[in-house]
Amino acid sequence: MHEIGIVRQLLRTVTAFAEENGIKEIHEVVVDCGELSLVIPEYVQELYPPVVKGSILEKAKLTVNIVPGLAECEDCDEIFNVVEHKGFCPNCGSFEKTVLSGKEFTVREIVVPE
Repeated sequence: MHEIGIVRQLLRTVTAFAEENGIKEIHEVVVDCGELSLVIPEYVQELYPPVVKGSILEKAKLTVNIVPGLAECEDCDEIFNVVEHKGFCPNCGSFEKTVLSGKEFTVREIVVPE
């Protein structure tokens, strides 16, 4: 389960940002999780509370947005959802593609009190 390492890195990244910017409280952390990233969002949500316990993120809500895995067919230029079409172009049936999105796991937003 590599998600625990991902959540630990999320904690390090957000904590460092908060320290650099004098932030004392965080209400919410929003992350983007690509459906091709091999990260299981449910595991991230489950591991978040015990990993951030005792930190600046202990009371912060975690929101995970799923980024669709989109690709462009190299044969016919069709843009399609890789997962939905099992990797094959729905237009021409080709398996040759360039992935456009869906591999990332990034911090999208840190919400602080006003």
